[in-house]
Amino acid sequence: MIFKEIEEFSEIRYKARAYLCHLLDRNIPNNLPGVSAQNIKDGFDKIAHEVDSFDAFYILDKNGIQLDNTISLDSKNISGKGMNRSNKAYYYRCVREKRCVLTDPYPSSLTNRLCVTASMPIYNDKKELLYIACMDIGLKELLAIISPGSVDGIFGKFTKFIYSIFSIALFAISLVLFVHGIKSFVLKSFNEINISEVFESTIVLTLALAIFDLVKAIFEAEVLGRPNHHQNGGSRTMVRFIGSIIIALAIESLMLVFKFAITDPSQILYAIYLIGGVGFLMIALSCYLFILRRSSVDRDH
Repeated sequence: MIFKEIEEFSEIRYKARAYLCHLLDRNIPNNLPGVSAQNIKDGFDKIAHEVDSFDAFYILDKNGIQLDNTISLDSKNISGKGMNRSNKAYYYRCVREKRCVLTDPYPSSLTNRLCVTASMPIYNDKKELLYIACMDIGLKELLAIISPGSVDGIFGKFTKFIYSIFSIALFAISLVLFVHGIKSFVLKSFNEINISEVFESTIVLTLALAIFDLVKAIFEAEVLGRPNHHQNGGSRTMVRFIGSIIIALAIESLMLVFKFAITDPSQILYAIYLIGGVGFLMIALSCYLFILRRSSVDRDH
């Protein structure tokens, strides 16, 4: 599920930053005279009453040194006093940009799970940097707050169950096609097999492979949560499935060409129509991939 969680985080990143930074800004005094570490801790206490799924709160001085142990509901996570955090992204980005920032997901040293850190610079009334207020929250917990229906929500689990059922059903169909495609070779001797049966079996086996590829892609993307897109944004499932269908149709058209050339040459025009359809599908698939690649390049620039 890690891939799925990271993908969902990229979609709600700006909402997550806005929400967490709003909590910090609303509850922690800033740009005021006499701001102290205790004022920040009091603000942490207010935030903890709104978000009880946080991992830890902690304060850094202007040089990135942690002032006290982390504040956490889990006693195992209370540590870190005197640690140098100046090499962490949540410190130097916050100081450099002079605003509240949200990090990318990273493995937490406290929980060994993926988490993100929201950090906000604290200034006095003279615009002098005094502290960095930091809040760690698990990636899964953040997704549950910002997007309640995602990841392991009730609907998410139901959706994974439905996809699992469809995957099993499609796999059964693929297995039936596979058995049907090879039974003529198993039940007959080598001398009894004709070329038409070879072509037909090849088509059936190609369809079985296409459906199996579809099952594999659906199960990995929707049940296991693995990414199912190329770098240009196109779906691997659709590209591989359509590619297999094109191969099957090409084999069928080749079989018809041989069949009509031997039995009824006047009908060979229909085979040519099928070959034209295969060519049109190949052109359409090429255009689809070209458009995706161009749009990906435009987004990068």
